[in-house]
Amino acid sequence: MRVLLIGANGYLGRFVADRLLADPAVQLTALGRGDDADVRFDLASGSPGALTRFLDAVHPGVVVNCAGATRGGARDLTRHNTVAVATVCEALRRSGCGARLVQIGCGAEYGPSQPGSSTAEDAVPRPGGPYGVSKLAATELVLGSGLDAVVLRVFSPAGPGTPAGSPLGRLAEAMRRAMQSGDGELKLGGLGAQRDFVDVRDVARAVHAASLSAAQGVINIGSGRAVRLRDAAAVLARVAGYGGALHELDGPPGPLRATIGHPRSEPDHAAPVAYPYPDGCGSWQQADVRTARDRLGWRPRINLEESLADIWMEAACRI
Repeated sequence: MRVLLIGANGYLGRFVADRLLADPAVQLTALGRGDDADVRFDLASGSPGALTRFLDAVHPGVVVNCAGATRGGARDLTRHNTVAVATVCEALRRSGCGARLVQIGCGAEYGPSQPGSSTAEDAVPRPGGPYGVSKLAATELVLGSGLDAVVLRVFSPAGPGTPAGSPLGRLAEAMRRAMQSGDGELKLGGLGAQRDFVDVRDVARAVHAASLSAAQGVINIGSGRAVRLRDAAAVLARVAGYGGALHELDGPPGPLRATIGHPRSEPDHAAPVAYPYPDGCGSWQQADVRTARDRLGWRPRINLEESLADIWMEAACRI
């Protein structure tokens, strides 16, 4: 099976590439903007015609799109998350390769949900920010394309490679600095949000399964369990061996008085206004993952403690 992987150097894409390369039946070609891609191509600015010519030459059976942006203004998010997917869909429609498309979506497409509820694929999406809007628009393009396609809505990925600027990454970095300085107290803000964390290696397994399946439409990929960020902080402290006290900064919902990672040893000045989870999903998200189980034969295998241990290992190795 020849697979074209777009975005192989991204956070999720690296693990998807590893998973696909481990399958001896897969011949993998990586397309991206970096010099280390097999083929250099910018989806946000490249033409569908150019991509079509490449598809006809390589003739993949599956195209996996892990490319996209999680940060930036509405214009950049639209270019990299929506226009780019429009290019992929149009190129596949024009091509004679007949490839199946596996598109990586996200839980932010759903927007806020009722605390205590599990969000299923038939929920009406109401994204609460430009990132979720740009990803939802991409999903609608895929679903309306007429292609053999599936969209995996990944909730909150965690584990090795977690970006240092993400909430869990900032949390690990704050703890590393506190331990390095011998600070016995760590003050953190924005720990009230509850998210459905799923390990990136489990996400890669889901992509592999989706590539081999005939499933179409939208499929949620998550753990099926919401975890409060303050509970994740406690687990991280345990795996890191941090014996200090964790204090949550009080404050009303909305903009916080301090971001995750504002330790006591720093000057007591106003930190930049930030949200605990900048995904527009409010205080709660939990995926209903029964469709992934039933249609892909997929279940998460890696628990959050293992994911956090890997995040800590990388943070602790930073100089």
